[in-house]
Amino acid sequence: MNPILNSKVLGKGRPICILHGFLGMSDNWKTLGAAYANKGFNVHLIDQRNHGKSFHSEDFNYDFLANDLKIYLDALNITKTSIIGHSMGGKTAMQFACNFPEMTEKLLVADIAPKFYPPHHHEIIDALRSVNLAIISSRTEADVVLKKQLSNIGIRQFLLKNLYWTKEKNLAFRFNLPVLSKKMEEVGENIRSTDNFTGPTLFLRGSKSEYVTENDIDDIQKHFSNGTLDTVSNAGHWLHAENPKEFLEKSLAFLS
Repeated sequence: MNPILNSKVLGKGRPICILHGFLGMSDNWKTLGAAYANKGFNVHLIDQRNHGKSFHSEDFNYDFLANDLKIYLDALNITKTSIIGHSMGGKTAMQFACNFPEMTEKLLVADIAPKFYPPHHHEIIDALRSVNLAIISSRTEADVVLKKQLSNIGIRQFLLKNLYWTKEKNLAFRFNLPVLSKKMEEVGENIRSTDNFTGPTLFLRGSKSEYVTENDIDDIQKHFSNGTLDTVSNAGHWLHAENPKEFLEKSLAFLS
């Protein structure tokens, strides 16, 4: 039996599960999570396996990730939920909806399409591997090392949120870097050709992002016949963080 995923639960009402992206964690969504809770939802901010405070495992693909969510929901006696997933979390959400349509009320996929993406996180993985945690004693020191390969301060801050102090008073990353480094091909994997979900689905993309294009609409319709595509203005791939106000408005209009 799988261990249960770590989560933070906010509010009461209709359940929503929120799934973070690659190298992220539930904490990335706490502000929006609180906003959904204030609108009458029971919000589950979830750490996926090998991320945040959830368990580490050598097994890592979207069927495993989707099944983890089913085990989590079964443990809480939640028979149906809406799901918001960003990037890698969006792929998990899509796979869950296809595998367990009877448990999926509404599906919101943030800035990812149901297609294969070639591995493109090598620069980030290489930068993280260059951080020698045996000799690093602060986030500031880790940032100095990351900065040599990653000039974008936003990406560095996003990654550094994963640093924490162990019981032995050493710094460590919450994500399972060795496994995720090996499984980058799995992170980009597409939805299987026969997979489909006919329930209400919204794909939200960032206006400045290249992850979801007009060319992906046919693919979206093939797998999600009740799916629509909308755009969040003035936002790139991290659309929920770059334009949270518009993301919240559009997501609430769909979920409500």
